[in-house]
Amino acid sequence: MTDNGTTKNNVLLRIKNLKMYFPITKGVIFQRHVGDIKAVDDVSFSIKRGETLGLVGESGCGKSTTGRAILQLYRPTAGTVEFEGQDLTSLKGEGLRKMRRNMQMIFQDPYASLNPRMTVGSIVGEPLEVHNILSGKARQERVKELLNIVGLNPYFINRYPHEFSGGQRQRIGVARALAVQPDFIVCDEPISALDVSIQAQVINLLEDLQTEFGLTYLFIAHDLAVVRHISDRIAVMYLGKIAELADRAELYKNPLHPYTRALLSAVPIPDPIAEMERVKKRIILQGDVPSPAHPPKGCNFCTRCPMKNEVMRQKGIDCAVVEPEFKEVSPEHWTACHLY
Repeated sequence: MTDNGTTKNNVLLRIKNLKMYFPITKGVIFQRHVGDIKAVDDVSFSIKRGETLGLVGESGCGKSTTGRAILQLYRPTAGTVEFEGQDLTSLKGEGLRKMRRNMQMIFQDPYASLNPRMTVGSIVGEPLEVHNILSGKARQERVKELLNIVGLNPYFINRYPHEFSGGQRQRIGVARALAVQPDFIVCDEPISALDVSIQAQVINLLEDLQTEFGLTYLFIAHDLAVVRHISDRIAVMYLGKIAELADRAELYKNPLHPYTRALLSAVPIPDPIAEMERVKKRIILQGDVPSPAHPPKGCNFCTRCPMKNEVMRQKGIDCAVVEPEFKEVSPEHWTACHLY
């Protein structure tokens, strides 16, 4: 049996039925639980060692929450997160702290993710101190080495974050993530806050580091062109669920889910004279994304899907009532749609 995108034995991370609900309460003194924000709702996928899995979708679909729940920055409501066979959701205290050495995160906002009161040397060296890896002069030398690796002057260690540009700050964030020599890094939209001219530099840096250190990435983004460039496989997320998961080339060549087709139709092609651009039809979705506090009963996408009447005609299934199964419809190609 396949496992949501891989049949190999070199699986580094396996997520099964992951749920992350945030409670909605009413009352000032005696708070009552009246509902939940279903930010991540029954998500399953695997990431192989050394690959980059791109996670895409529009704002608010649960991408960043998924990444934080995997690293246990948010403790999941339900489901399991297995890292090298160890279920992280069952770990607490010292056991979880030791596992966190193998997993790091590059945050979206390079301006908010660095403590303005700490020098660059303290920021990059903090993980080494927390995990009792190096101290004193050895730690300082390691910090200089890390700054050099990410393309910064090693003598910047006594400077503060406000003295750097956005691209330089993000490189500091990358150096901090590399400090403890992790196997897995969650890249949470690491270039979305940067100028376009700087984005390519950071992407190239991440690719070079992956090759040099054998890193595994979960690359979260909403820019499909960037995801196509850096990812080996791509998962498309909508309203807390995975709509489609496939190899990069397969997903762009043969998108199955109506939401994936709509997303890809909006991606500009560099050569406007190309035949593919001439025949491509822009798919405009109607309506708004439902609230994650009250998602549709059946398919999450049914309120905006241009194919729901076709599903009823072909399959006799009401998408608003019956939830589709996330299943493998061709080798390594998974989707959640009644059409398949």
